Amino acid sequence: MSTAAWSPVSLAVLCAGVGYGHPTRLLADWVTEAVCRSLAAGRARAEVEVLELHRPAVDLAQHSAHDRVSLDLREAIAAVVAADGLVVATPVLAASPSEVFDSCFAALGDKVLSGMPVLLALNSGSRWQPPDLAQVLRRRLTSVHADPVPTIVADPADPADPADWPATAHSDAARLRTCIDQAAAELAVAMRSHRQ
Repeated sequence: MSTAAWSPVSLAVLCAGVGYGHPTRLLADWVTEAVCRSLAAGRARAEVEVLELHRPAVDLAQHSAHDRVSLDLREAIAAVVAADGLVVATPVLAASPSEVFDSCFAALGDKVLSGMPVLLALNSGSRWQPPDLAQVLRRRLTSVHADPVPTIVADPADPADPADWPATAHSDAARLRTCIDQAAAELAVAMRSHRQ
């Protein structure tokens, strides 16, 4: 089947981890691959741009402190705004998302992401999360008028007891794959609707 007739869509991936190989980046990659598969099933070809937020961290700090927007930060914002859909992957530290997550959305400003379909993926440092954390993060997205998909992907840390690792890892991996596939399908549908 020729891909020439496929409709291209743009997917931006914001990763608030510390770079390639970090668990948050790995989670972002798994989610992105699932979104691309879901889009391909609907004959859409994804053009993906990954933006690692640790790189413009200094620029984000300058924006927070002095309201300055560097050229690199301006280009990153433009890539996000131009996308048809957005994956946001952030580590959760001390029951909160990383500071760079908050700084990035402050830099984007109000209403810039109006109607933008967003998939939120959390990489936790603990198997326990406050029950309202997902809703707190969802509210942060809706406060900039983004449209988060219903399913939030949450990747827990390993269990404390090494004896529990094999069984727990297997069941957690299966649940995580199911959750990623569900969220990816929701984002793919939302992206196609967003383009119409």
